[in-house]
Amino acid sequence: MPFAFIDRRKIYYETYEKGEWIILLHHGFGCTKMWKDIFPSLVNAGYGIVMYDRRGYGRSERGEGFSSFFESHEFREESVQDMSLLLKHLNVDSFHLVGQCEGGVIAIDYANSHPEQVKTVTVSSTQCFSTVTTGEKNKVDFPKPFHELEPALREKLTEWHGDNTETFFNQFRDTGGAYGTGCFDIRPSLPSVSCPTLVLYPDRSKIFEVEQAVSFYRHLPAGELDVLPMCGHNTYEQQPEEYVRSILRFLDRSRVAPGRYASAGLKGIGTCLATPDPAFSRMKPEGDRGGPVLP
Repeated sequence: MPFAFIDRRKIYYETYEKGEWIILLHHGFGCTKMWKDIFPSLVNAGYGIVMYDRRGYGRSERGEGFSSFFESHEFREESVQDMSLLLKHLNVDSFHLVGQCEGGVIAIDYANSHPEQVKTVTVSSTQCFSTVTTGEKNKVDFPKPFHELEPALREKLTEWHGDNTETFFNQFRDTGGAYGTGCFDIRPSLPSVSCPTLVLYPDRSKIFEVEQAVSFYRHLPAGELDVLPMCGHNTYEQQPEEYVRSILRFLDRSRVAPGRYASAGLKGIGTCLATPDPAFSRMKPEGDRGGPVLP
């Protein structure tokens, strides 16, 4: 199995070399294994793939002091640094980013810190902002500890994360990670994302209202918004064919020269900043259809 030593820790990765690179960034309970229904279609479409388990996830080492690191302000910055070092190790210096939920936060951070490398960004089911702390929100969204989860979900998580799964899950359902410990808000970071960015969102997530996607889109200078109907939070799992199709169509459209982006019918930064975010209360959809929710 391929590992790279990043900051003295073993980081697990997989590569499938073919054409332009796409980097797949897993969600806050995930690892490379979650992409099993996604990456083959992207490879078949002619793209090369890099996917890896971030520090402490899947087959990558946690390293000393991981628990405190997970809840620290350094989590996002060091996640970007680790990805940069891994891609340098792999000699990959120009690529598209696809981030699922918390992976989308890492994608946005990376696009802002390394704009010369990032061709496009796709974020799916990624939170835009919150009005309560992550801990308060997670108590509602993930009320059950590991031993109370449905057997199928416990089995899947154990397959993903091995012997430390229970400790892993119980920490990650509490607070910290890419969404931090306070009130999360990525909006200040969005106007500086210079590359084309797709916001791919479900209309029936139990965790984030679809209005989060609209707010995300409105703050992007070169943004697109695509909403998957009748889809729950795990977009990559519940509608994998539509997920891939949406990304591939976006990548085709993104080849429009930057100077022609607005003339192609896509909105610009003036439009998105001119419209304030509407205040809204948390909606109560009928529920995710298609299985348990993982961010």
